[in-house]
Amino acid sequence: MLIGYARVSTQDQQLHLQLDGLKQIGCERIFQEKVSSGKVRPQLQLLLDSLRTGDTVVVWKLDRLGRSLKELITLINDFQKKGVGFRSLNDAIDTTTAQGRLVFNLFASLAEFERDLIRERTQAGLSAARSRGRLGGRPKGLSQETVAKAKAARTLYEAKDKTAEEIGKLLGISRATVYRYLSYRPVEEDKAK
Repeated sequence: MLIGYARVSTQDQQLHLQLDGLKQIGCERIFQEKVSSGKVRPQLQLLLDSLRTGDTVVVWKLDRLGRSLKELITLINDFQKKGVGFRSLNDAIDTTTAQGRLVFNLFASLAEFERDLIRERTQAGLSAARSRGRLGGRPKGLSQETVAKAKAARTLYEAKDKTAEEIGKLLGISRATVYRYLSYRPVEEDKAK
């Protein structure tokens, strides 16, 4: 059985063009969705749950089914495992034919190649940065206001005339934050050691 899937991203868009194409090739059942591909797609889930061996899923274009090539490959591989074919009307992909499977496998290989290249470039960039002494991640540090409060907390605490709770009330912070600020050492102090 040919089962169609049509999707547009917003409520303002229309499904007419996709539905006409899917009906024209003989889809007996068409699942329709007006939702961004980044959100949960209940109609797609219903389609996936209703598939049986021998069915063929048909879409107007590849981007109607998946938000990324990786997702498309995963979905289509799942179809193949279930004995379900896949056709994209405007992308010349039909996994029910040898040529269609070849084209799909080429896409899958190119996607894997692209992921490997990205991974290699990322690793090379990180290694180069490390060799220059740079570490990744968020820069450590406090805002100027927080640094001022931390210094004030330390000064008041070292004077030994107020408790941590009293210092916290005076500075408008909690007792736990006072203790956290007491362990704070500005960068200048670390360099001086």
